[in-house]
Amino acid sequence: MPGIKVHPNESFDEAYRKFKKQTDRNLIVTEVRARRFFEPMTEIRKKQKISARKKMLKRLYMLRHYEAKL
Repeated sequence: MPGIKVHPNESFDEAYRKFKKQTDRNLIVTEVRARRFFEPMTEIRKKQKISARKKMLKRLYMLRHYEAKL
């Protein structure tokens, strides 16, 4: 759980900004949104297949782009 120490001469806005930055770094908001609803295993596998396909297509595109420069 993120936590910050607020110094006496620090304003609320600065402390809030620090806290938001820390939660963004720890991916807390993203994880909470992902866990908001139950997701069956079939949906998880479907998302994994889609992301694997996107990753493969991106690598293929980059390879072709690199070969075209040679």
